[in-house]
Amino acid sequence: MKTSDFYYDLPSELIAQTPIEKRDNSRLLTLDKTTGAWEHHHFYELPEFLTNKDCLILNDSRVLPARLLGHRQPGGGACEVLLLVDKGDNVWECLVRPGKKMRTGASVSFGNGELTAEIIGEVEGGNRLVRFHYEGIFLEVLEHLGKMPLPPYIKEELQDQERYQTVYSRELGSAAAPTAGLHFTKGLLEEIAHKGVGIGYVTLHVGLGTFRPVKEDDLESHEMHSEYCIISQETADLINHTKANGGRVICVGTTSCRTVESWAREDGTMEEKAGWTNIYIYPGYRFKVMDALVTNFHLPESTLIMLVSALAGRKHILAAYEEAVREQYRFFSFGDAMFIH
Repeated sequence: MKTSDFYYDLPSELIAQTPIEKRDNSRLLTLDKTTGAWEHHHFYELPEFLTNKDCLILNDSRVLPARLLGHRQPGGGACEVLLLVDKGDNVWECLVRPGKKMRTGASVSFGNGELTAEIIGEVEGGNRLVRFHYEGIFLEVLEHLGKMPLPPYIKEELQDQERYQTVYSRELGSAAAPTAGLHFTKGLLEEIAHKGVGIGYVTLHVGLGTFRPVKEDDLESHEMHSEYCIISQETADLINHTKANGGRVICVGTTSCRTVESWAREDGTMEEKAGWTNIYIYPGYRFKVMDALVTNFHLPESTLIMLVSALAGRKHILAAYEEAVREQYRFFSFGDAMFIH
């Protein structure tokens, strides 16, 4: 298959720039993965589509306020540093701008000098290794000085940083939000649990590679980025119990999907596991665990639209996307949702 097979035309005004006032008031397009039939709903209606045999798997990763705006020293020229991977000993792999002026040996100051840094090396692909200097606890300094690393298609400044976090986020480490979960409120989760639906959590720390475009014409030639993910024994047991009782494993977001599919045995059973995954799911993939998916609308020609096409079929997905465009759904991170079942 070609990457261009996953293109669709999206008017720019449908790219959501801000979150809606109430999380679960977003629209929900339900899609039957077998027939391709769709219906229009709202997210707060999701419990109606779940039964007490099902389980919902959510990614509890929390976004780091990893975008730091500072000044180069000496000289004071403006610069930007985006934290990607914690290498230990106060060293992070980072994206930097302007790259030409941020070579090994360069120094940077953030805020009123409460956080400083020096570039100590470069890695393949152009990212920098940056050593930070500070007093106290790094994450507290980051909470004070850092900004949310919003995707490049969002031009508006985020007024409330918590709106780029899920209400159940707890494990700091993502460079981007697992956005399918942004639609849930605590009240909606309580309603789902009260219905007898099992709720389990995995952790996958979302990397910026999730926004990296597929540049190869032949989609199979694309090299997938790696992300660290964890599944607990408790969640593995929930999934195994759900499968044994004939229920559905419903993942919230492509990150939850990639986690469970990375560590599943061939027979669909699971056990506690942690590690790096670069699983690449596109049409032809046989799902071992996931039966249904709550997800947002994804960029044209992205690995994410390929993943949902693997679940529901490319033609069904593209037809549903065309319907969403016609009905003026909101797209991408702060946009509306789909339930593929």
